[in-house]
Formats: sequence, structure tokens, C-alpha cells
Amino acid sequence: MDKNINILVVDDYKTMRRVIHSLLNQLGFQNIDEAINGSDALEKMKEKKYQLIVSDWNMSPVTGIELLKKIRADNENKNIPFLMVTAESKPENVMEAKKSGASNYIVKPFTVETLETKLSSILKKS
Repeated sequence: MDKNINILVVDDYKTMRRVIHSLLNQLGFQNIDEAINGSDALEKMKEKKYQLIVSDWNMSPVTGIELLKKIRADNENKNIPFLMVTAESKPENVMEAKKSGASNYIVKPFTVETLETKLSSILKKS
């Protein structure tokens, strides 16, 4: 697993962005940017290439699932690994995320070990 990849963490809660950022740092990742919602993420993606997106589901004006769909519809970015993060563990949400192209799905709260397992699975495929 390449620890030098560019990662974009997308969450409307500053505290959650910090937590995810810190967990990624614990796993050895250093090149981490943050976006406050899906539209902010799309703007940042115009300026920089990312090899992983870690995004919350529930945000506005552009939700995580809308962000995922826009990324998957964009030829240049459609293959970026995308980890959906949410407090919702409903099976229909997991199904929608998978159907929309999420590489994996993680439910809050989660541990550094869970994050590492999900990232290993995602980044091995990419």
C-alpha cells in the first residue's frame, strides 16, 4: 500500500475531518487535503490529482453519494478509490453506495484498525 498517495477527506464536520486525518496519519499517510462538502471536493479535484477519496455521506449542498456519482461519471476521475463514511448502517444505504461505485463503506464510529482493513482492500485493487 503506497503511503505517498494524495488523499482527499470530505466531511462537513471539522472534528470528523480532523479525526480521519489523524487516523490516516497514524497509518503513515501524509499527503492529506480536506474539503468541507462535495462541491468543495470537486473544486479541489480540479486543482490536484487524488488517489483516494474518503467522504462522508450526509453533507450539503452536495452529498457524499452525489459526489461519488459525479466522480464516477467523470472519465478523468472515475477510477479513484472512494471510501464512503457514514453513521448510517442501513442495508439500503450500503447497497446504494455500492451501486453508485463506492470502493468500500465504513460506519462511524470506527477504529484505526477498521480503517486500515478497508484501505488495504481498496488500495490493493487500484
